[in-house]
Amino acid sequence: MTPTNSNADAAGALTRVLVIDDDRKLCRLIKTYLEPLGYDVSAVHTGPDGVEKATGETWQAVILDVMLPGMDGFEVLKHIRRQSNVPVLMLTARGDEADRIVGLEIGADDYLPKTFSTRELLARLRAVTRRASSQPAAKAGEDAEPEIVVGKLRVNTASRTAVFDDQPLLLTPVEFDLLASLARARGRVKTREHLLEEIRDRNYEVFDRSIDVHISALRKKLGDDPKEPRFIRTVRAAGYMLINPDTERP
Repeated sequence: MTPTNSNADAAGALTRVLVIDDDRKLCRLIKTYLEPLGYDVSAVHTGPDGVEKATGETWQAVILDVMLPGMDGFEVLKHIRRQSNVPVLMLTARGDEADRIVGLEIGADDYLPKTFSTRELLARLRAVTRRASSQPAAKAGEDAEPEIVVGKLRVNTASRTAVFDDQPLLLTPVEFDLLASLARARGRVKTREHLLEEIRDRNYEVFDRSIDVHISALRKKLGDDPKEPRFIRTVRAAGYMLINPDTERP
């Protein structure tokens, strides 16, 4: 059976994916697997080439290896995040937790051990591109409240943009979904389990530390002090809560 181009839009445009990996055989495998499914896949094989290609063109997703010649994947991701919020799926040789946490802290949207199956790659790729879509599937309550205002923070779920103190926030797709979830529940605790269910498109372990890493990244972008947070409050043994520091005492 010939696979359908399920990732081509109504005008026939393909989903552009950049693979940055020095394993040329793996790049060919990814290209061969994804292109019949509606993806336009390009590949480069060094860190500097990856930075140039990722920031010089428009992509719907980047698949980025950690171990690269010339510049490692973490440095490449830092360069990308200075200019773009394109979804980034990182590949790690062993899937070590330390590598995953570092990648998430820098701004990766998801991670995948290099022993992945092509089906798992496709599922995660679809998940990160779906979250980044400018016209995502509406979640409960979004239609009734397209813009959420909490003090100096404004979160627009229609345009998927956020502004704090009149300055736009450059958020990854996962960070935006997490902030929007907290903003909708402003003043109420959201458990880690609930946040995982809302921002992920598949089941993760309840104690997945990625939530804590993304919260840390959000606090930095809000200029929040992690030792005495004024915006995103940690509720011990429960979860997180977004508050308005102008009206509430921590």
